[in-house]
Amino acid sequence: MISLDEAVTARLESHGARFEVLVDPDAALAIKRGEFDGELEDVIAAEDVFEDASRGDRPAESDLEKVFDTTDPLEIIPKVIKEGEIQITADQRREMQEQKRRQLIDTITRNAVNPQMDNAPHPPERIENALEEAGFTVDPMEPVESQVDDALDALRPVIPIRFEEVTVAVQIPAEHAGSAQAKIRQFGELEREEWQSDGSWIGVLTFPAGLQNEFYDVVNEHTSGEAETEIIKDKDDIKTR
Repeated sequence: MISLDEAVTARLESHGARFEVLVDPDAALAIKRGEFDGELEDVIAAEDVFEDASRGDRPAESDLEKVFDTTDPLEIIPKVIKEGEIQITADQRREMQEQKRRQLIDTITRNAVNPQMDNAPHPPERIENALEEAGFTVDPMEPVESQVDDALDALRPVIPIRFEEVTVAVQIPAEHAGSAQAKIRQFGELEREEWQSDGSWIGVLTFPAGLQNEFYDVVNEHTSGEAETEIIKDKDDIKTR
């Protein structure tokens, strides 16, 4: 379960009665869209249905039976969320908006590059400032993924930007290969890998171009700076086994 501070109220009025449940805001939106695939118990603040959640008042069981044909809270809660309205306070809205804004900046930073600077990644501060200059407003009630395209449209008149992937070949000396390759291969799609006769490891990975700096940091950290890397310009040149 979540804490009361994290929850918002979903409210449904039907047959002259009111029903309220306390739920995580992102989970509530996912449930309304039919996209929720988690455990309900993990995203509610109380396994209960209220007439007034702020006072802790509960509706009559007869009203629950009349409207939902059950008194089981775990059956009723999703129905209240799907059919009702999600109530959020001004403070909750601001907090949700700030959280989504940070997630949006992180998503764009990890995936976008500057095509005028040899596809170098944009720092988060540049993305943040450009969004502010563009006057882009994050919708706290929409998933970040659905707002990325609109954000990019707003950013393009302000900074040169596009989403792009990069393919990098990396060779790790034998003394670092065992532990380092396990970390490096998690960075993206492994296009090819080979263990050489001298114990060294070669891997070719494709990942969002905005992660290049982070990728090189990880490579250097786990190989003491002894790895060799090369950007693959044409993926058709990659031969997979």
